[in-house]
Amino acid sequence: MRIVLASTSRYRRELVSRLPLAIESMAPPYDEDVDKARFAHLPVPELVTLLAKGKAASLAALHPDALVIGSDQMGELDGRRLGKPHTVEAACAQLEGMAGRVHRLHTALVVHHGASGCVEHVVDTHELAMRALTADEIARYVALDNPVDCAGSYRVESLGVALFERITGDDFTAVVGLPLTKLVTLLARFGVRPLA
Repeated sequence: MRIVLASTSRYRRELVSRLPLAIESMAPPYDEDVDKARFAHLPVPELVTLLAKGKAASLAALHPDALVIGSDQMGELDGRRLGKPHTVEAACAQLEGMAGRVHRLHTALVVHHGASGCVEHVVDTHELAMRALTADEIARYVALDNPVDCAGSYRVESLGVALFERITGDDFTAVVGLPLTKLVTLLARFGVRPLA
């Protein structure tokens, strides 16, 4: 069965490439910013699920015979959303607010089959305890790792791991961008088994 990843994220593409499956990567024709604003009142786990479903559904409509994988990720601190900072200044400010505190990172995963209308989804949540950091340490980290395109302003698969005292959750790949153990489980529900 054809499998399409509704993302051009280099992080998600690298993660799914670990599986011995032919998975294509495409940009979904979905404007997530519209739904982020429209559904800003939702709790973060519900919002990321809605966004992941939107990405997957937009490509499933164009490729109904394919299994389409959608994913979205967002951090949460004191009920506030922690998205991608997009600038060095915003990354430093976001990390300063998180330093010495515990936040949650929610990663939604969806597998959508357009022809059957079947949709499977799950949300992976990790708790991340960040070290107390000085402004200089934060600035140095951001200069070295440039995490401006990462939810929460860190690359945990790179130098960002040094920012944390503890990371608690089921699947470390979810923190990077897509929980592979959960993806394998969802794909199996459609009869796709990477080791078969």
